[in-house]
Amino acid sequence: MNPATPHIYLIRHARPLINRKGFFTKAQAEQYIQEYNVAEVEEIIERSEHLPLDRIRKVFCSTLPRAKATALMLFGPEVELIEDASFKEFENRIWGLPLGKFPLLWWQVTSRILWLLGLNQKDIESFKQAKVRAAQAAEHLAREAEADGMAVLVAHGFLNEFIKRSLKQRGWKVVLDGGRGFVGVTQLSKG
Repeated sequence: MNPATPHIYLIRHARPLINRKGFFTKAQAEQYIQEYNVAEVEEIIERSEHLPLDRIRKVFCSTLPRAKATALMLFGPEVELIEDASFKEFENRIWGLPLGKFPLLWWQVTSRILWLLGLNQKDIESFKQAKVRAAQAAEHLAREAEADGMAVLVAHGFLNEFIKRSLKQRGWKVVLDGGRGFVGVTQLSKG
């Protein structure tokens, strides 16, 4: 990695310690979402070899506990941790009639698709608003990386994906795509 080239690292949080097996009523799926937002995360056994750990002094993260806990596990308490609500995950509201039990994935995917289509956004941030927030977050990280040579974010799968898309539109190149897996690292560079 050329230290003169600005880099951005987008990292998804570690796997939350919460049971998602079985069938859920609508109320149970709603409860799961609430518990997921405050859940502890699995211990990280190995740090990614793609992170320049010796050079990282500042890390941005979501205000949700799973992102903060992941950042602390990856970088330790000596790093400057900047929590910012603009890095929170896109909201999800469980949609559906309170009839029957379904796998959690059914509730989540159905709700997310309807949200993406603009049909499930009552009392939460719309998809359009979330995309604007992701673009603003991308701009913030780009300014940080261009000023300091690097920006590191520990956040969430959907948000990171839309930040990556926005950065690519601004001319950033994906050097490494860690996907949306837990503790996945996506690295982008400018120029």
